[in-house]
Amino acid sequence: MAPPVIRIEHLYKEYLTDAGAVPVLKDLEFTVAPGEFVAIMGPSGSGKSTFMNILGCLDVPTSGSYALNGRDVGAQSSDELARLRNEVIGFVFQGFNLLARASLQDNVALPLIYRGIGRAERLARADEMLEKVGLAAHRSYHPNQISGGQQQRVAIARALVNRPKLLLADEPTGNLDTRTSLEIMALFSELNEHEGITIVLITHEPDIAACASRLVRLADGKIVYDGSLEGGITRRGDGPMAQAPSAPMTP
Repeated sequence: MAPPVIRIEHLYKEYLTDAGAVPVLKDLEFTVAPGEFVAIMGPSGSGKSTFMNILGCLDVPTSGSYALNGRDVGAQSSDELARLRNEVIGFVFQGFNLLARASLQDNVALPLIYRGIGRAERLARADEMLEKVGLAAHRSYHPNQISGGQQQRVAIARALVNRPKLLLADEPTGNLDTRTSLEIMALFSELNEHEGITIVLITHEPDIAACASRLVRLADGKIVYDGSLEGGITRRGDGPMAQAPSAPMTP
């Protein structure tokens, strides 16, 4: 049986300030199986961003354990952690972070440079990913020649080019209009259902979270809900406790 992509036990994170230690995440238990699509919601200050940084190996917990794809993150050196992050995780952010002077093809191929892959294979794999997100015909375009939604598709293609086990998406639709946001979420759903890619998504939008198959809510550094969408999504705000809606929402 394949190990969980993510296994977190008794995770605690605090930051030291002049006033003393400030706890941000408090004794979290969190497991994600291969192929799951998980949405994480919570009010401002709930610890979502810190949690995502730890999941992405961009920050480390103060205590507790984190195993990524069966490997103990805490036991890795800085170089080993960078390799693990590059091999296992694809990142999608609210900002597209594309290189303005590079073609879409070169933008997508960029992560492969750090894997030591030759240019011919880099471009072939970039074309494969651009095809997957419906932009193969635009490979020679530059970011300023395409729409915001298309730029986010390029960012997703770039996140996929290393063939990651896990896709971490932090407010990926935050800069997009409603129609384009739903198109991007349809792409995430397709990647999850047909490619088997595990996805963990942070969002404050119930309609976006409704595209996932599991919902986690954070409040005051703790997980206060972990379960089905029907039991956790509400249109009445993103408060600290989950409230069941009067009718299940659909994507």
